[in-house]
Amino acid sequence: MDSALAPGQRRAVIASLEPESALAHSFGSASRQAPLAGIPFFLKDMYPVAGEPMFAGSTFLPELRPASLHDGAWITDLRKAGAILAGRTHMHEFAYGLTGENPHYGDCEHPGFPGLTTGGSSSGSAAAVAAGIVPLAIGSDTGGSIRLPASFCGLFGFRLTPGHAWIRDAFPLDPSFDTPGWFTANAADMRLAWDALVRPGRSGSQSPPPRGWYLELPGLDAGVSRACLEAAAVFAPPAFGETRSDLLGAFSRGSEAYNAIGIDEAWAVHQAWARSYKERYDPAVWARLIRVESLTDPERSVGREGAAEIRGAWDRYFRESDFLILPASPCAALDKPGCNAQNRARILALQAPASIGGLPVLTVPVPLPGGLTSGLQIVARRADSSVFAWALDQLGR
Repeated sequence: MDSALAPGQRRAVIASLEPESALAHSFGSASRQAPLAGIPFFLKDMYPVAGEPMFAGSTFLPELRPASLHDGAWITDLRKAGAILAGRTHMHEFAYGLTGENPHYGDCEHPGFPGLTTGGSSSGSAAAVAAGIVPLAIGSDTGGSIRLPASFCGLFGFRLTPGHAWIRDAFPLDPSFDTPGWFTANAADMRLAWDALVRPGRSGSQSPPPRGWYLELPGLDAGVSRACLEAAAVFAPPAFGETRSDLLGAFSRGSEAYNAIGIDEAWAVHQAWARSYKERYDPAVWARLIRVESLTDPERSVGREGAAEIRGAWDRYFRESDFLILPASPCAALDKPGCNAQNRARILALQAPASIGGLPVLTVPVPLPGGLTSGLQIVARRADSSVFAWALDQLGR
């Protein structure tokens, strides 16, 4: 395992490992008939595991919340599907960041490009799959925390929808937007996991082929723009006319709407203890939390109006179309100086529309020169939509 990660990255990526004896027993007793039989996975350290403390990227959460007496809903269902918990992964503190930086355990770096970030907040999970340690890792996605690391690390990612049973017992960031999800290294593994977890017992793609469009959003690096347009052509042509203008107009309000709603929700999670533990927060996370004090009621109102406009645009779009493709990152993986407010805003502008819509997303990697990657978001109405099977099938041809 150490050899799969760059020096110093083991502590940044891995929060805990299951004992060898427990792993040996799990592999030995795994049902060979289960859909994910014997597949090891890592779990983002914000989902409860019986008897184990949860840190959620912090140093102090177990002081506030005792270890769960029971496995969470998702790990229970993963085990029923035959998957085997190998360990837990670190994350951006309390999932409140897109870069994978963590001053307590270390910044997660792209396994193929030391010095560049994995993206976050599901940083350790993305690194574990990208390094080839496990074929499956569990994350979460509120404002892009699966979609961005998948893009930066050349992975496939899937996010489900808010309110799903698998996210309800996780440590929350913004409950209106929080979703469960996972990473795989290739399309075949993603299809296996999606079939097992989202549509167990069902198979087949939509016929005739689904109808969709590619919408480029502003702010992409020139090379990313070209690569995403070329990659999207496998699935759909560019949007045009009224469809394009309607979506671009609504989506332009995504960042302000997401921030206005998310800041209040994040503060509500932390406010009971935040001030007492102020010195133990990552300063960048604390600064995001405390923005609640400067948010005005008119800004909140504008945010709610923007969210309603975005949801309306999605509703109109899905009356005529089955899926929409959006770019997932405006750039390749960033170095530490690049993990700044300007790039965070560029990233969030791409991620916020699907987050506000509460929609499921399949992220697929887009190759860039030099071995780096960006990604595409394939957005559909429902997590069990056969659009996702169809899209993965196109990549397998």
